[in-house]
Amino acid sequence: MRGRRRSVGVVAWTLTAALALGGCRILSSDGAGAGPSTAARTPSSLAPVSGFGTEFLAVGECSSFGTTSFTEVPCAGERAAARVDARYDGKIGEGPLCPPATDFVLHIGEQPAHGGTGTVRRGYACMRNLQPPHPGDPGAGGGPRTVVGDCVYGAGSGQVRETACDGSGTRKPQYRVTEAVPARADCPASTALYVQLGGGTDPVGCARPV
Repeated sequence: MRGRRRSVGVVAWTLTAALALGGCRILSSDGAGAGPSTAARTPSSLAPVSGFGTEFLAVGECSSFGTTSFTEVPCAGERAAARVDARYDGKIGEGPLCPPATDFVLHIGEQPAHGGTGTVRRGYACMRNLQPPHPGDPGAGGGPRTVVGDCVYGAGSGQVRETACDGSGTRKPQYRVTEAVPARADCPASTALYVQLGGGTDPVGCARPV
């Protein structure tokens, strides 16, 4: 992430599916995880990008949207579509979780900056749309994390996946996460499903049928 903006790096982008960072899982009766809730969507091929500013997609900077590439642009410009809420080096899933309100994640592949004046370091940017919709909001059915207020459905093989609580998604919601607690024993007696949220001091979600 140290490359200069005047040099064009090459990165890969992917909108990670819900829970790819959070590792949401159904917990078995003994508290052991029963497997990840969902897999990340397939990344696109490497795509060229252009930059704006000192570092590529630093916190507070904005990007445009594209189908095969994205560009860092001034946040006040008409092309700006999403803002970087957090930026981390390393692989998705091995570093810190994105903020709860993250709408999507951009995976940035490490590449030498164009012209050889620096390097765009491998990492990921946690993005928030400048305008609605916000799939990362509680109950909206998207984003890289599951939070209190989100709804899930059973996807088979001990897995759950997030879906919109208002029923507008392709799958109807079966459970809503109503509380986050340190351990499954702290969930209320009405809990029907224990969901591993990952990270923080309250990593278990207590879910009830909807």
